Amino acid sequence: MSQLSTKHLLGIKDITTDDINLIFETADNFKEVINRPIKKVPSLRDITIANIFFENSTRTKLSFELAEKRLSADVVNFSSSNSSVKKGETLIDTVNNILSMKVDMVVMRHSSPGAPHFLSRNIKANIVNAGDGTHEHPTQALLDAFSIREKLGDVAGKKVAIIGDILHSRVALSNIFCLQKLGAEVMVCGPTTLLPKYISSLGVKVEHDVNKALQWCDVANILRIQLERQQIKYFPSLREYSLYYGVNKKMLDGLDKEIVVMHPGPINRGVELNSDVADSEHSIILNQVENGVAIRMAVLYLLAGVR
Repeated sequence: MSQLSTKHLLGIKDITTDDINLIFETADNFKEVINRPIKKVPSLRDITIANIFFENSTRTKLSFELAEKRLSADVVNFSSSNSSVKKGETLIDTVNNILSMKVDMVVMRHSSPGAPHFLSRNIKANIVNAGDGTHEHPTQALLDAFSIREKLGDVAGKKVAIIGDILHSRVALSNIFCLQKLGAEVMVCGPTTLLPKYISSLGVKVEHDVNKALQWCDVANILRIQLERQQIKYFPSLREYSLYYGVNKKMLDGLDKEIVVMHPGPINRGVELNSDVADSEHSIILNQVENGVAIRMAVLYLLAGVR
């Protein structure tokens, strides 16, 4: 298999296991490229990519922009905070105006679930979903699984616990789909108020005791509390959440095995994760950031071949 089965990367749910493995194999090659003294290849020098972000982003936006520049693509950055969106322009009109300037590919983050899917039905350019509300964040799931594969040799058969605010997390859903497609067992752990009502229907284990989740898993992917998406209080205080669901070094030292700790960022230190864990030998958080560039290079390169 030398090309993806889809023209867009809208979500992990829409791609095949073969697609995921092809992205990983391509990312292996690009990881070697970004560790060279000259970190650039001319693969996309005839391609123009627009990064259209309707929500704030640091890591994802920088990672995509760096991936695009490493591939020699021409890059256009768009931020809704200083655009005609503020004047009432629709999503379709905004994107069509950008595409009329002969843009080939769109990387989009939007607060509304399904926005990239809606766009894919109305424009001709390739679309990469950089996060749509609380729905999916496919490149984050790919880089997480790629990091597990790099650290442990394979994803199949591994036990992965996703701990934290599952209800408001787009990372959690994409990770569940990706890990299951690659043969991993998945558990979600958090307070009942932060777990979706029908989460068990996705074929995941559900746990409310973080110590039991850590004892069960090979990898703990710890998510932050997304206060910006919460319209009501789901727990009494951050202090109480940290007391019951925060992960610290003492908890890891009490396990009868070594586990890998991950976090998609940004970390709220002292809430879901203590510094003594985030900066420990268990953590592969900075590896995730590095792998994010290689994975996004692979995705952009492969989608450019599906016109």
